Amino acid sequence: MSANRDAATAAERRPVLVPRIVVGSLFALVVVGVAAAAAWPIYHSAAFGLLVAVAVSIAATLAAVAARLRWSGWIVAGALAGAFLVLGVPLAVPSRLGGPNDLLRGFSDLASGALLGWKDLVTVELPVGSYRNLLVPALIVFLAGTCLLLLLAWREDRIAYLAVPVALGMVSFGLFFGRTTVSAPLEMGPVTLYAPAETALGALSLLSCLLWLAWRTHDERLRALQRAAASSGVRISRRPSRADRRRTALGAGMVAAALVLAVGVVPFAARGAEREVLRTAVGPEVDLSAAVSPLAEYRALFEDDRVQQVLFTVTADAATPERVRVATLDTYDGEVFRSGGEGAADAGRFVRVPSSLDAGPGTPVEATVEIETLGGIWMPTAGRLSGVAFEGPRAASLADRFYYNAAASAGVQTAGGGLAPGDRYTAYGVDPEVPALAELEAPGATAGDVAAPDSLRAWVENHVSGTGGAALADLVALLRERGYLSHGLRGGPGEPLPVWAEQLPDYTFQPSASGHSLARIDAMFDRLLEREDDPRAQASGNYVAAVGDDEQFAVAVALIARELGFPSRVVLGARIGEPQPGLASCDDGVCRARDLSAWTEVQSAEGDWVTVDVTPQWAESPSLDVTEQRDPEIVTEVLPDTVEEVLPPDPLQEDSASGDPAADDAGLDLAWLWPILRTSGVALLILGLALGPFLVVIAAKAARRRGRRRASSPAARIAGGWEEYVDAALDAGCEAPRTHTRRELASDFGSDTGLQLADTADRAVFSSADETDADAAQYWRAVDEERRRLAKERGFWRGLAVTVSLRSFVRHLAPAPGARTRFAERGRRRVVQPARPMP
Repeated sequence: MSANRDAATAAERRPVLVPRIVVGSLFALVVVGVAAAAAWPIYHSAAFGLLVAVAVSIAATLAAVAARLRWSGWIVAGALAGAFLVLGVPLAVPSRLGGPNDLLRGFSDLASGALLGWKDLVTVELPVGSYRNLLVPALIVFLAGTCLLLLLAWREDRIAYLAVPVALGMVSFGLFFGRTTVSAPLEMGPVTLYAPAETALGALSLLSCLLWLAWRTHDERLRALQRAAASSGVRISRRPSRADRRRTALGAGMVAAALVLAVGVVPFAARGAEREVLRTAVGPEVDLSAAVSPLAEYRALFEDDRVQQVLFTVTADAATPERVRVATLDTYDGEVFRSGGEGAADAGRFVRVPSSLDAGPGTPVEATVEIETLGGIWMPTAGRLSGVAFEGPRAASLADRFYYNAAASAGVQTAGGGLAPGDRYTAYGVDPEVPALAELEAPGATAGDVAAPDSLRAWVENHVSGTGGAALADLVALLRERGYLSHGLRGGPGEPLPVWAEQLPDYTFQPSASGHSLARIDAMFDRLLEREDDPRAQASGNYVAAVGDDEQFAVAVALIARELGFPSRVVLGARIGEPQPGLASCDDGVCRARDLSAWTEVQSAEGDWVTVDVTPQWAESPSLDVTEQRDPEIVTEVLPDTVEEVLPPDPLQEDSASGDPAADDAGLDLAWLWPILRTSGVALLILGLALGPFLVVIAAKAARRRGRRRASSPAARIAGGWEEYVDAALDAGCEAPRTHTRRELASDFGSDTGLQLADTADRAVFSSADETDADAAQYWRAVDEERRRLAKERGFWRGLAVTVSLRSFVRHLAPAPGARTRFAERGRRRVVQPARPMP
């Protein structure tokens, strides 16, 4: 008998469970598809697609078995952990598939990826592909998330609603760990949709959750009615009533309005704003901006004890790059050119590099670099990097701590404080095709807030001819022709020549100071202007006057380029291609300290960065009658004893002044206020979209209550108070048939105070007694007490649900009851009974 009863119970439950399992599975399938689409830009590889397909299949199988055998949570967690260990290496760390040693390392990478892969994922340039163990977070999301989502969606109790946070968490993985930029706007005739991909993913995830919640609510209500019909013998109609249709239409309208606002208003309001994701604030640019600039250390490379040291060697089996870039410096503060910080010439960031990068079109190059004595964090790279393969005992550490800036085509190595002797790696990249300098057009915008010295501007105005790249090429050629190469102050008459000078044939030593501040550049162009005005220079034709090296001339050309409208930056590196006259280059790929050079890069209107060599000539020396200068005279004045000492004011930095008196007198700068207002407005708009429907319901109830409380007569106010009491009971979950009298309703509500309210309302409506304003106010105080009691007795969260419930509105939207058909017990004749309308 027991077996038959269990079989009968299972047979009764099966028709109820099948729709929930089918709808829950469809809901999970949609969520998995949206989550995979959101995470695709992170990986963008076939390995990710295989991982999602296998992980979702295994998770669905485990969920089905767990639901069938009624596994506990601990058993499910153990099964997921076992599946993670079995699938982890083949799916998430495919590079470790091999021998036993590789598998052991694969399990180690799997464990570290589960703990640290989330942090590593936001420090690697997108797409990451199958780089190292960065697929481990995706495996956890789609394996554990899918299994948990299915188990929750199949449940019968209210715990099933936790499936919604799980679904949103799976979709958020791709959005939060994704790109810092949004998709391109989509133009559909006169309408432009901003961030269409992100908006579609968010709308699909929210819509699927809302539809599943609506179906669950409808299913629970239908099953409750079926249980009531089975216990009472009353048959129910399967066709939806007019109230049901109104409720469905109201909910659909609210969802549609929210989606229209979300799709049309939020992306439009947020257009132009930077997308803030987890990787936005990750990167070593703060450390680079605070590090010592390699250009400031350039002069130290030419000291006698270092000039012949081998820094690194470059070998190539195929195409050899023409240059090796060590550092890219894009910010100038008037004292030092450095990398990163405000005013940078490019908007790139240093991020960790996956297995490969999209280097774009160009000539493929390959270079194997072996470090000798080059230290520091700056790492020599070739061309526009597409990949790098490290070798040696520190290979894993070097790969883990390598950062690259694609916009600057520069890399840094932070493992163990930087590069060390013996480090070896192969850099793969492309040399992009760029136009000649003379063919460039100026973009018309410059980077940086530091104004060039007046002497440089005057020299440019005296010699500029034409516009664009042609004018810049002529000025650079003239500057190099009237400059003279010198790497130090010592080596004059009576002193031995420095080692670097011995390498230059027929070289006449001229001293020059180090540094590339505005004052140093200003002094150099003052000498040029002074020499050009000297009659002896005009007679001899020798206008050489600017003495320095690549440190000063690269900065000078960068400032000249900015004066002509070209964004510019300074690059420190070495030439390893065919030697060019007057330019240092590495012999057979062996780069010594004396072979390092600095050059300038300018950006064209098309965005290409073009190299400009700046090394001055050393064939023609400055004239001695010009280069010899008097020692500076310091005029002193003897003051009488009675004079009091006056302390001078604190000095101000010259390069920090704007030079514009009108700017100093300008009013309060409120430019910072607009981003704050825009961000706050977008946040408030999103909150309004999320909470707007609930606020509308609360406001509608408050307006309805105010109207009833302020009726024209006391009797009408008392009748309105009774309606408010009934609406509150309806929202709290009670049933209020329209055919019941007030006392019958109060009895069903189970409240003694409700009976008193019913009697008072009947007297006010049917008797001829005169009700006063005090009576109405007293009645409403009792109604308010009952409303609070109904909300509090169901707990905090249920009280919130009562506050935003729409049941009371649906009651008033339903048609007035007339003669209704009632169905008696099964097998009996159907009779028609008039329903008593409630006064």
